[in-house]
Amino acid sequence: MRTRRLSGSLPPGHDCHTYDAVGYGTVGTAVTEPGQGFRCRPGTTLSTIDPTGDATMSTSSDVIDDAPKANTDTPLPPATLGGERKGSVEQIALLLFIVVPFLALVASVPLTWSWGGVSWLDLGLLVFFYFLGCHGVTIGFHRYFTHGSFKAKRPLRIALAIAGSMAVEGPLVRWVADHRKHHKFSDAEGDPHSPWRFGETLPALMKGLWWAHIAWMFDEERTPQDKYAPDLIKDTTIRAISRHFIYWTMLSLALPALIGGLVTMSWWGAFTGFFWGSLVRVALLHHVTWSINSICHAVGKRPFKSRDRSGNVWWLAVLSCGESWHNLHHADPTSARHGVMRGQVDSSARIIRWCEQLGWAYDVRWPSRSRIDSRRNPDQDGSRRRRETAEAA
Repeated sequence: MRTRRLSGSLPPGHDCHTYDAVGYGTVGTAVTEPGQGFRCRPGTTLSTIDPTGDATMSTSSDVIDDAPKANTDTPLPPATLGGERKGSVEQIALLLFIVVPFLALVASVPLTWSWGGVSWLDLGLLVFFYFLGCHGVTIGFHRYFTHGSFKAKRPLRIALAIAGSMAVEGPLVRWVADHRKHHKFSDAEGDPHSPWRFGETLPALMKGLWWAHIAWMFDEERTPQDKYAPDLIKDTTIRAISRHFIYWTMLSLALPALIGGLVTMSWWGAFTGFFWGSLVRVALLHHVTWSINSICHAVGKRPFKSRDRSGNVWWLAVLSCGESWHNLHHADPTSARHGVMRGQVDSSARIIRWCEQLGWAYDVRWPSRSRIDSRRNPDQDGSRRRRETAEAA
C-alpha cells in the first residue's frame, strides 16, 4: 500500500492512501485517522491506471497492465441487450429466474422423499454443471476478467467467458462492470450491493442484507459499461458472448435435460435432469454467489487489512470455490489465490495452477509470503498473526 500526502486537503496527522482496489481503472481514496479504520471517500479519485506502464501507480503489482484503454472519441457498442436503465420486462424476467429455481430448491427436499431419492445421474448433473458454472464465475468473470489475476491464451479466455455465462448470473460485461464498481466503493456510498447501505442498527442491517443478497438487482440504474469495462467491450468476441447471454442461459438449462433424457431414453429422465441439473443447480449457485455480497460483508474473520467490512466465512468455501475467503480478496484484489492460509480450500486457485502448468494461463499473480504478511491486520489477536501462512497455490 502506497501513502501519498495531498497537500492542504487533509488535517495534520491524517494520511491519504491510494489503493488499486479493482485492478483496473480509477483508484479510490481512503483516509485514516490515528487508531481508526479506513473511511472511504467515494467521490475522490487520484489517478487513472495506464496500461502502458507510465501512470503514477502503474508500478503496483495490483494493476492490470494489459487492459486496453477505451477510445473516448468513438462510443463503444453495447455488450448487452437493453438500455441504460432496467425496464419492467427485464425486472419481471429477473424475478422469474430468481423465484422459479428457488421454488425448485425448496421443493427438492419433499420431492426427494416422495421420489425415493435422487439418482446418481441427476446428482452427477447437478454437481458437474454447478461447479462448471461456479468456476466459470470465480475464475473467469471474477479473477480473470474483473481483476486480471492472470493472463490467458485466447481459447481459455473464450472458454471462461462461456462457462461463466452458463452460471446464469447475467451477461459477462455487466457482471464485471458491477463488480469493479463494487470494489471502487466497497461498503461505502456508491457500492451497488453493500449490506451496510441503510445503517448499522440491527433492523438496518437486516434490510441491508436483503438488499445486498437480492434486492439490488432490481435497481433500475445500471453500472455504465463503457466506464467500468471498456477493455471487454473492445474485444469483439467477448462482446458477442456477453450480448448473447440469453443463448448461453438456454444452453445451460437445456443440457442437463438433454443428457438425462438421452441416458435414460425417457421423458422422465429428461424432467428429473432438468429439475436437479438446471433448476436446483441454478438456485443453489445463485444463493451461494449472492452470499458473498451479503454474508461475507457482514460477518466473518478479518485477518487482513482492507478498507471495508469484508470477512472470511469458512463454511461457504467449498460451495463458493474459494470466494468466501473474502477478506484477503479485498485486501489484495488481484491475487489469484484467496485462501492463502493453511487449511483454506480454494479450488479456483488450484484450477488456475493447473492451467498455468498446461501453458494455458501465464503471468499469474500468486501471492508471496511476504506480500501476504504485509497485509496482515495488526488489530488481530497475536496468536492469529503468528499462525503459519500456507505456501501460495
